[in-house]
Amino acid sequence: MAKDIEVGGGEYQAKDYHDPPPAPLVDAEELTKWSFYRAVIAEFIATLLFLYITVLTVIGYKVQTDPTKGGEDCGGVGILGIAWAFGGMIFILVYCTAGISGGHINPAVTFGLFLARKVSLVRAILYMAAQCLGAICGCGLVKAFQKSYYNQYGGGANSLADGYSTGTGLAAEIIGTFVLVYTVFSATDPKRSARDSHVPVLAPLPIGFAVFMVHLATIPITGTGINPARSFGAAVIFNGSKPWDDHWIFWVGPFIGAAIAAIYHQFVLRAAAVKALGSFRSSSAM
Repeated sequence: MAKDIEVGGGEYQAKDYHDPPPAPLVDAEELTKWSFYRAVIAEFIATLLFLYITVLTVIGYKVQTDPTKGGEDCGGVGILGIAWAFGGMIFILVYCTAGISGGHINPAVTFGLFLARKVSLVRAILYMAAQCLGAICGCGLVKAFQKSYYNQYGGGANSLADGYSTGTGLAAEIIGTFVLVYTVFSATDPKRSARDSHVPVLAPLPIGFAVFMVHLATIPITGTGINPARSFGAAVIFNGSKPWDDHWIFWVGPFIGAAIAAIYHQFVLRAAAVKALGSFRSSSAM
């Protein structure tokens, strides 16, 4: 039963809360539902649009700052503008697709949610495949429209910047992805939505800001991956040796960061292990 709780002289109605059941590890029944394939298509299109806009922004910035073309070091949108492009597009696309697919648009996010049993293995695998394919198509569109500039300015592909060690780049990707996935868990936590129902929270906003802030910090180090599909799509279409040599960083780092975020949120903040132990003890005592 819902209870009326007084806060600051006013009243709001708190919602009863029950943890949703964990997603089945393998749910073959999903494959028979149109809603499942609609969600996979939504992930593909969202990732395509994400890469199209953001990689065009990166290449446009490099053109605008190229001194051989009359550009200046302080010209163009700058790192701040690139970070806004990535964060802003995530905000827009998560807002558009959250009700259809959950708005993952990132294999690391999907992996973290899978570890937390928010999505099934079948859904996770097909989401990741759709995201990677969408990223390839998005970068392919950029190359088709900006072919002369695409190869000249690196195709928006991620690689470790000069002067940074592999360990530094890997750590930057781990920490950056942790920030993103931790924000995803916090912004979409159903318990928080029930508890703070009197304070409406638009989940895509903090998620987009997390992407924005991480880009500000790590663009100078790795160009900011924190999304294996983004790095994979750009590497496939650009097909340069340096991005491929460093490419493992942009899978290993984000997956480690996502796993740490899932463990931290589920077993530390939500105390899932303690709850499970308590339930075991209660059933044993009966």
